[in-house]
Amino acid sequence: MRDVTPLPTLNDLKNQARRLRTRLETNGERISHSRALELIAAQYGYKDWNTLHAATGNRAGPERLMPGAQVTGAYLGQPFSARVLGIQAITSSPGSYRVSLDLDEAVDVVTFDSFSAFRKRVTGVIGTEGVSRERTSNGRPQLELSW
Repeated sequence: MRDVTPLPTLNDLKNQARRLRTRLETNGERISHSRALELIAAQYGYKDWNTLHAATGNRAGPERLMPGAQVTGAYLGQPFSARVLGIQAITSSPGSYRVSLDLDEAVDVVTFDSFSAFRKRVTGVIGTEGVSRERTSNGRPQLELSW
């Protein structure tokens, strides 16, 4: 089963392969760079480097949605600012991305006056424009990001 942790950038993956190769060489085991790439792919749960490369290349497009980036938006109609914890392309739905956010301040996601439910971390599925396809009962997107 493949790990759901967001993938590193392509350059980071290649650097991991170089470090692996160097480390093995210091222990007397020589492998080719292509073998190191295949081992990195297996580490992330992919059958080969080409599959991992494709998955990495199909990740969220905007650079500002990389983990650690600051974003603003609305979750269930409540405005927020947040740090991106992770983003992952959903391969079964091209153009869709699962994004995990750590909100700077918890937001109350209930509009009823005598009840509250605060959320500090949220996860949602967005399209390339930063808006979820899922809607609230009033027709507003569940998650809207602006950057």
